[in-house]
Amino acid sequence: MRADRILNRERKEKLPAPVLMVAATFLFATMGMCVKFASAEYSTSEIVFYRGLVGAAIMLVLTRTHGLTLRTSLPSLHFSRSITGVSALGLWFYAIGELPLSTAVTLNYMSPIWMALMLLGGSAFLGGRGVDVRLACTVLLGFAGVVCILQPTMEHNQLWAGLMGLLSGLLTAMAYLQVSALGKAGEPEGRVVFYFSLCSIGAGALVTSLVSGWHVHTLKGLSMLLAVGLLATLAQLLMTRAYAIGRMLVNGSLQYLSILWSYFYGVLLFNDLVTGLGLLGMGLIAVAGIAAARLRQSITPANSINTAPGP
Repeated sequence: MRADRILNRERKEKLPAPVLMVAATFLFATMGMCVKFASAEYSTSEIVFYRGLVGAAIMLVLTRTHGLTLRTSLPSLHFSRSITGVSALGLWFYAIGELPLSTAVTLNYMSPIWMALMLLGGSAFLGGRGVDVRLACTVLLGFAGVVCILQPTMEHNQLWAGLMGLLSGLLTAMAYLQVSALGKAGEPEGRVVFYFSLCSIGAGALVTSLVSGWHVHTLKGLSMLLAVGLLATLAQLLMTRAYAIGRMLVNGSLQYLSILWSYFYGVLLFNDLVTGLGLLGMGLIAVAGIAAARLRQSITPANSINTAPGP
């Protein structure tokens, strides 16, 4: 019956969930491309600030248009989720600026594998029925992909950026769990995104003022900053709708198309050199992430959450 309801909902939509998902992955990859261009003129904290500014403005208009309220009874939960998410976003943007675009995007897609590792650790800590061998294998496969990407031939500064990208994936996984808690508490996603955007504004402004300083705008730089905010927000809305009307496992698999789009952007626009071992690592992480999402849903279907890219 549940599958029939999903199919009926998809038929009523002008665009089916897979089409929305593919469009969202393309927009996310395009956002990454804009971040890389913007990083040549602005610091990471500035990009985070303007991404939050545009996102907050869009969500404010949307919520007011639909007659929704932004008041919340869970400020502390919003604050902790936002701090985690903004930290993940900043590390990811830093990695995008320092690494080949597809490499930075792939490392952020480690989040489903990190969540699988958390599930394994939680089960062992609570004295569960034992380690799920299949889930453990997906974790090992994902980290084998990381080893391939962070190969010893990387320059030292790239290795540091790679570790920051890897950490962004871990923090993103933690942010997903906090978003899940907010959803179970009845908080709509628009409200979650709005407070996340506010935190991005505050954190970005604070770090920029104290550390990096503000840069003078150019037409190209300003257009890139605006594009980052618009593309990120639109992509998130499309992906949210795809998860609402479509099958989670199909959407979870299609989201890895962002790596492919990012690879083409990197090669065509930034002359990124991706080695065969690096491509193997991307493939291993994609396969492991899809497998981890599928296994996690079969193990804990009631707690499955949206594993969309980015914090």
